[in-house]
Amino acid sequence: MAHLLNNTAIFSPSIARAAASAAKDWSYIDTWLAHKFPSNRPPPPFERNPETLKALLALAAANETADEERALLLALESQTLTSLQKSQSKPDGDLLTTTRNSILTSLESSLTRDGSTALTSLANLSLLLLPTPTTPSPVTLAHNLLSLQSQLAQLEQTLSRIETLSSYISSESQSLSTLSSHLNIRPSSSHSDDADETTNPPKSQNYHPHPSLAKSNLAAQRRIKSLSARVQELAAAHASPNLSLDHDRGGTGIQEIHAQEQAYLKLLQQKKDLDAQLASFAGLPHDIDAAREELENLRIELKRTTDERDSVFEGLVERETPKKKGRSGTIGRRG
Repeated sequence: MAHLLNNTAIFSPSIARAAASAAKDWSYIDTWLAHKFPSNRPPPPFERNPETLKALLALAAANETADEERALLLALESQTLTSLQKSQSKPDGDLLTTTRNSILTSLESSLTRDGSTALTSLANLSLLLLPTPTTPSPVTLAHNLLSLQSQLAQLEQTLSRIETLSSYISSESQSLSTLSSHLNIRPSSSHSDDADETTNPPKSQNYHPHPSLAKSNLAAQRRIKSLSARVQELAAAHASPNLSLDHDRGGTGIQEIHAQEQAYLKLLQQKKDLDAQLASFAGLPHDIDAAREELENLRIELKRTTDERDSVFEGLVERETPKKKGRSGTIGRRG
């Protein structure tokens, strides 16, 4: 039974591929270990498991990466040493030129796209503006840039003014053309039997009068004439009564007005006096008999109140006045 299982495992394609891949990896690991450790023995059989294989593969990959970096650094150092040896054999001028060119090349290669565009524009501008482009001066270049900026601002303002003037001229031209088209209209009227007006079409093809314009104009003129006559009649009718009234009032003078005013003031004062007299009878009935009866009742009430007042006063006097007998006895005792 175990023999059958082993045969099945051997002849399984997936297991065979996995076994072949593991054998290949172990062969690579054995070679790498033999290269790194020549006198060392290969791993024992019990260490040949997937975990150990995975760890050794990672270690080998990291080691190869480190070896490649070390090789690159070594090549760079050797190249630098060679260039230094060559530069030492050349004069100082060539060394400075080479160093400057290398620095400029490095800077240009490290610039971004916008930086490269700006540098190119600045170089072209310096070539166009400076009289001696081989020795550009930053101060001169700055002055030229400011001058160009001011000229650009002036040109923009001039362009804006020109556009405004152009729009104004266009509007004026349009209004003049409209006025000219209206002035070119030459109406002509012909009177028919019923006095209707008809006008010829204008020369301008853009103007089309209303069909009922002639009739409306004629009706308006008739109405104006009738209203004018009516206004004159109303003005005459309004003026005639005023003239007669002024004629009747011609005798009225300032003295008469003053006399009437004095009479009015006198009547007003008399009215005030009568109002004061009537105020004392306020509250009485309107009937004469009832008013007399009310008046008699008030008189009786007044008499009773007066008698009561007198009696109270007499009692008060008698109470406050000392008697003669008591006064004489008191005097005798004192004596």
